[in-house]
Amino acid sequence: MSNNLRIVIIEDDEILRKGYELLLSDVEDFSIVNSYGSYDLAKKQLKEDAPQVILLDINMPGTSGLQAIPEIKKMLSNTHIVILTVFDSAETVFEALNMGADGYLTKNASSEKIIEAIRDVCNGGGVMSINVARIVMHSFQKNLNSPLTKRETEILKRIAAGQTKTQIADELFIDQNTVRSHVKNIYIKLDVNSKSEAIKTATKNRFI
Repeated sequence: MSNNLRIVIIEDDEILRKGYELLLSDVEDFSIVNSYGSYDLAKKQLKEDAPQVILLDINMPGTSGLQAIPEIKKMLSNTHIVILTVFDSAETVFEALNMGADGYLTKNASSEKIIEAIRDVCNGGGVMSINVARIVMHSFQKNLNSPLTKRETEILKRIAAGQTKTQIADELFIDQNTVRSHVKNIYIKLDVNSKSEAIKTATKNRFI
């Protein structure tokens, strides 16, 4: 029986999916058992696939990667999940890790990093892209007495990065009125009257 690491890829972008297949198929001790365009397509087959590692995208049609993590862990408790996505907001990172993801890579990760991540999680390690590791470290350095909720913090960080309310609403899958409500609450909690004042106050106090 082969001792190769059994890997399943769940990624809706066909070009990326094929690229990962080609990359990992060339690794001597890796075996690509299957690949799917969504978790909904994969879930009925995963038990039979019996993967040791799943490379999982977040933003997919139907069930998202975040929603899939606890389902996979319930179905295959010994399978390691490595998130491979374009999303690197603190909220998304922590949600994925809290739900049971064993690693979190962004799609700009090098081929070597992806291969290394697969080996590391199988040996009990936790793997992250450099930018994701910075987010995690920064979160520990933030002021724990912040009056802002996680969602308010996320929105203010996006405002500070130059995103518009429309962009924030689209990326967080909420409507613009909800964003406006959060912004209003941020202003009240920080006792400010403008975006620039909110950013300045939050930065000074290490709320973001």
